[in-house]
Amino acid sequence: MLTAQLTKLMEASFLACGYDPTYGQVVTSARQDLCQFQCNGAMSAAKAYKKAPFIISDEVINHLKSTEHFENMFSLAETVKPGFINLSLSDQYLADYIESISEDSRVGVEKATDPEKIVIDYGGPNVAKPLHVGHLRPAIIGESIKRLFKFLGHEVIGDVHLGDWGLQMGMIIVEVNRLYPDLPYFDPEYEGPYPTEPPFNFSDLEEIYPIASNRCKEDPDYNEKAKKATFDLQNGRPGYIALWKHFVDLSVKDILTIYNRLDVHFDLWYGESDSNAYVPKIINTLKSKGALYESDGAMVVDVTRPEDKKEIPPIIIYKSDGSILYGTTDLATIEQRVEDFDPDYILYVVDSRQANHFIQVFRCASDHGIAPSKTSLEHIGFGTMNGKDGRPFKTRDGGILKLADFIDSIEANAKEKINDKEGVDIETTARIVGLATLKYADLSNYRMKDYVFDLDKFSSFEGKTGPYILYTYVRINNIMNKLREELFQPSTIVTPSSEVERQLMLKIDNLEIALTLAAKDRAPNIICEYVYDLATLANGFYHAHHIINEKDPIKRGSWMKLLQITQKCLLLCLDLLGIQVPEKM
Repeated sequence: MLTAQLTKLMEASFLACGYDPTYGQVVTSARQDLCQFQCNGAMSAAKAYKKAPFIISDEVINHLKSTEHFENMFSLAETVKPGFINLSLSDQYLADYIESISEDSRVGVEKATDPEKIVIDYGGPNVAKPLHVGHLRPAIIGESIKRLFKFLGHEVIGDVHLGDWGLQMGMIIVEVNRLYPDLPYFDPEYEGPYPTEPPFNFSDLEEIYPIASNRCKEDPDYNEKAKKATFDLQNGRPGYIALWKHFVDLSVKDILTIYNRLDVHFDLWYGESDSNAYVPKIINTLKSKGALYESDGAMVVDVTRPEDKKEIPPIIIYKSDGSILYGTTDLATIEQRVEDFDPDYILYVVDSRQANHFIQVFRCASDHGIAPSKTSLEHIGFGTMNGKDGRPFKTRDGGILKLADFIDSIEANAKEKINDKEGVDIETTARIVGLATLKYADLSNYRMKDYVFDLDKFSSFEGKTGPYILYTYVRINNIMNKLREELFQPSTIVTPSSEVERQLMLKIDNLEIALTLAAKDRAPNIICEYVYDLATLANGFYHAHHIINEKDPIKRGSWMKLLQITQKCLLLCLDLLGIQVPEKM
């Protein structure tokens, strides 16, 4: 990375002039019309050394100009009052650098020197309920962050974390009992074996859950039965466990189908139930620390801190009837993850409206030794995706829109826009373009913001859209294929012959900066911005340089290799966003 190379040089110059070398940090210039890179360290050093910043910057630049490789490396190195340092590389140095990374599959992006172990919790589907549009953002944001950290060299474990152990399980058990009272699962005298095939399908569960939920709200006796069934399930009643396994198996099969369509994949399919064995341990830990106390019949732990500007309620560990809540299973899950993986980070990609819940859980875990000091717990929140009316997506009758139906509508829109060309697989291409439309639209927005999903806008083949990026990739692919048909081959990168070529080279070098910042901020939108800028420069480059018609074989070979590297960067970034590419469009 060129900024790293320049930073080393500037650090050496600051040190040689008697200043702390950390002031030598070099960044990409925000004003490319003035210079390619800049160093603002003299402005900060001025206060520490009680000197005017331009005096420091002049000293540093004069030293830099005295170094051995200055003439070959720089086309510009100057100070600008009050003390900024502007730098631009020589075209030859820039070309040589791009050539040096041209055969690197990582395009110059280095792996982490001190890799960390990261557990990322994302997805969060619930058993017995179909995925709806609200499940889209955690799935694709989490998948992108997971892919990014893996690419940067970290060990990453993605866990879907199924909602399979709460009150909704008890509600469904009670409703199935009402509908099918003669099933053996409800006979306390029955000793098994229980049926291997469920007496219902997933569509039945889809209908059962809302009925059970409404009955719980309307009928206090029904609600008490649901609580009792939940308690019995969590305490291992054999018939309920066998019935619950049917719920999970049917649900996972349906959920997998949707996640596979989204190209979202998990390393673990653990649920809240998997942490159940760890609940006694965390309760004993909290008791031994003297943290548990009674409040309105429930056992809770105080998590308030003096610096709190708003009230943070105690976290409920278990109710008076002994039943546990989400906070308890989340604590037990932390215990399990610490024992199984000893992670450096546990990241939770969950709706930002759950922020207070995670404050409670994280404080309880950290304050009482459930999470060791080496393990950082982090909530990666996100806003909502809304329709053009500014409200969450609904069906025409006002119901929750299923994610499968939403994806179908996006793919149908893509299918209408794809030309029926020879050699184009319409169905496959529509699927790829549709998902690119959906994912780029979502990920290009900073995750914490709510945003409006405008299909007409985001499915356009112009502007900051997934189809535009795919079209650029396919266009480069077509050019490269034509060049190969003419038996042309890429050759050594030579000095740029235009500003757009120069900027394209610099943008390729910026890949590592973009990925590092995206990882630091847990923000895939930074990758989206980078890949859009790269695609725009690529379009400008091949409009300015007619590679196929170029007679000079040196230029043509260089341009061909530059396009090849650009295509490699595009493909890498799209993969990190979870976006596939078609061969033709």
